[in-house]
Amino acid sequence: MKKLSNLLAVFFAVLVFVSVSNAQSTFAVGTVLEDFKLTDINGKEQSFNGLKGEKGTVLIWLSAQCPVVKGYNERINQVAADYESKGIKFIGINSNATESLDWVKSNAAEVGYKFPVLIDKDNVLADKLGASVTPEVYFFDAKSTLLYHGAIDNDKYGKNISDNYLRTAFDSSLAGKKIERTKANATGCSIKRAAQ
Repeated sequence: MKKLSNLLAVFFAVLVFVSVSNAQSTFAVGTVLEDFKLTDINGKEQSFNGLKGEKGTVLIWLSAQCPVVKGYNERINQVAADYESKGIKFIGINSNATESLDWVKSNAAEVGYKFPVLIDKDNVLADKLGASVTPEVYFFDAKSTLLYHGAIDNDKYGKNISDNYLRTAFDSSLAGKKIERTKANATGCSIKRAAQ
């Protein structure tokens, strides 16, 4: 009987741990993001509230080495440029422990990102939001409520795009309409997290 109660105690302890772990990494559509501060690639501390757009903000997880991000870079720059004048700002996030600051900085210059790129040291923000791949996007409205999470479009190679998930979400939000598709599976390279 004692073994059974010990076993049950262990089982419930594991269950609570798993529930707490999952709760910490789940950032659902409709959740409000609290302000946070990270250092940009030039060593300046930036806050989410200081960078966000009047009509919305996109956090986009990037990588200097990921071939999928390289394939998306032109599209990322284009969509960021197209919507900046409409009040939606992009913020790049690099959470890869395997990429040095110099590498991330030179890559951002080479690619020509016109938006800030922040360094998520020890992947704290990635863990909070549950980001797992590059590129992966989180689109927040003006009040920092998550409206859309996932892929930019439906073709990582950019050859047969039939669904521009992110642009569609932007257009619906800007028109004051409900976003029909709030989630789409992001595919890419896994975020190289810091050793725990």
